[in-house]
Amino acid sequence: MAARKRAREAEQNNDPTVDKMDEDDSSSGDDDDEPPSWVLTRSRVFFSRQDMDIVNVDFELFNYDAEIDFHGVKTLLRQLFDADAQLFDLSGLSDLIVEQNTIGSTCKVDDKANDAYAFLTVLNLSEHRAKAPVAQLIAYLGERAAKAGGAAAAAVPGVLAALDTNVVGLVLAERLLNMPAEVIPPMWSMLVDEIEAAVEDGEPYGFTHYLVVSRTYYEVASSLNSEGSERRQKKAREEASLQYFHPEDEEIRRHAAAAAAYPFIKEVESADSKRAFQEMGIKPAGFMMLIEAGKFQDAVKAVGDYVGSAT
Repeated sequence: MAARKRAREAEQNNDPTVDKMDEDDSSSGDDDDEPPSWVLTRSRVFFSRQDMDIVNVDFELFNYDAEIDFHGVKTLLRQLFDADAQLFDLSGLSDLIVEQNTIGSTCKVDDKANDAYAFLTVLNLSEHRAKAPVAQLIAYLGERAAKAGGAAAAAVPGVLAALDTNVVGLVLAERLLNMPAEVIPPMWSMLVDEIEAAVEDGEPYGFTHYLVVSRTYYEVASSLNSEGSERRQKKAREEASLQYFHPEDEEIRRHAAAAAAYPFIKEVESADSKRAFQEMGIKPAGFMMLIEAGKFQDAVKAVGDYVGSAT
């Protein structure tokens, strides 16, 4: 079982032998045929990967630090919500995340003082629903689920409308585009352990549901292809295939009671750099997955199995 950062970070910081010993262990070996691997220590994860001539990099997991992580988390939130990021108080949301420093992780390289390359957290929607940043998200996700239709339209708005009885954990996760997927399973596993520890300590993390917010994209007819007829381009739009920015989402979806991709409200107002995706045949969209609490651990385990088998 993964170590609990929340209980042991102070001990880790007082032990000068841990970092060097674990770093040596995680970066040893020069066999190019060995698969990527991670090593869980008392408070962090080291991930080492060697691909031919690429230099090994150690990724470390840290608790949130309000004095360090605000801007890095806000930048990743802006990426997560894409065109609709302007609809939210991202500063207020970032504050909530970094102040909740015993749940979730940032993933960094070299030093804790650097900006996060990835982050993962869960917020109690029932507890924070009166706060403006969370109220905005609750209204937005309920409306977007209804817009998407299907099982999400039937399940998500009802769960969010009954936060007196449903304790919903909003899972937010994002990473830089070139981050290796292998850093993700330790982050999710550690989140499960930290939630268990928080519940044991009487903290408000005994969720009935988890609502995972992510993003996805469709492969669409490229507007750069002037040779295609109008009929061919229309058919391509109708047959657009859903793809995943985060490969683990495909596995998490298998355990979800409802899942849906939804169009961004502000996508027509996106900057030219965003519209370039669609011109090249890529149309970003939001994505949400509603998971019953009893299936969350199985989903996290499946992520680890899937990423491990894909390497």
